[in-house]
Amino acid sequence: MRHGVIVLPEKRWTEARKVWVRAEELGFDHAWTYDHLMWRWFREKPWFATMPTLTAAATATTRIGLGTMVASPGIRHPVSFAKEMMTLDDVSGGRAICGIGAGAGGFDDDALGLTPLTPPQKAERFGEFVELTDQLLRRPETSYQGRWFTTTGTRLHPGCVQRPRLPLAVAALGPRGIRLAARHADIWVTIAWPGHGEPLPYPEAVPVIRQQSALLDKECEAIGRDPATIRRLVVTGAMIDGVLESVESHRDACGLFGEIGVTDLVVHWPRPDFPYQGSPKVLEDIAAEVLTPARAG
Repeated sequence: MRHGVIVLPEKRWTEARKVWVRAEELGFDHAWTYDHLMWRWFREKPWFATMPTLTAAATATTRIGLGTMVASPGIRHPVSFAKEMMTLDDVSGGRAICGIGAGAGGFDDDALGLTPLTPPQKAERFGEFVELTDQLLRRPETSYQGRWFTTTGTRLHPGCVQRPRLPLAVAALGPRGIRLAARHADIWVTIAWPGHGEPLPYPEAVPVIRQQSALLDKECEAIGRDPATIRRLVVTGAMIDGVLESVESHRDACGLFGEIGVTDLVVHWPRPDFPYQGSPKVLEDIAAEVLTPARAG
């Protein structure tokens, strides 16, 4: 199993740099940050931009994968976003991961003066966003005509360091999004349940994710894709609780999720207060007793 960590973009770079470097030192396979203009619990608190943060992290590290968790069509256009991801892949030496989702709206929509979309409209826009982003990152030249996005003769040279493009990580919980992930994703991303309420203990997520993963298998088989070619990434800490309580709980969660085919487990870097409050010491212990032996193996 691969292990990842989400680092909130809340600290000035003189302090944030230490966290990203430490994430690599601890043995995490990939590190991510949220892609928002403002975030629900941090509207009155420091919050830095995603792509400059990841680019700075790329220059401060040498091995760890770096990704958006997740970019959305609410604040991104596929053309400019694909260009930025191509550049991040170049700066990082081929370590960028393109995490994308439908978008939750809220403060970002308010900041940009956007009209809220209906669920069908949001799903249609997301479908175009995924499809066009995939094409842009794969092809030297792309033209596309959609309801939400259009581009003519867009060139991305020299292209991604990773071929045929950098990995696409598609966040999806429902049937339509999972179908989209089956067609385009290298990594499927889930938090088990939608919403921003009280998280539930990680064992309760297992049957939900098992069912979602089975649907992903079915959608892959329907288009002739080997289901084994798509990684399954679970983000904990938002709707799934208890994974970072102790080394034992983390090891237990890895076992339960691994049994249902999860390939990547992501936690949040512990913070001193809500949200994602936790102990850095526990993370250090997990790195020493779980991540380090796994990397050695």
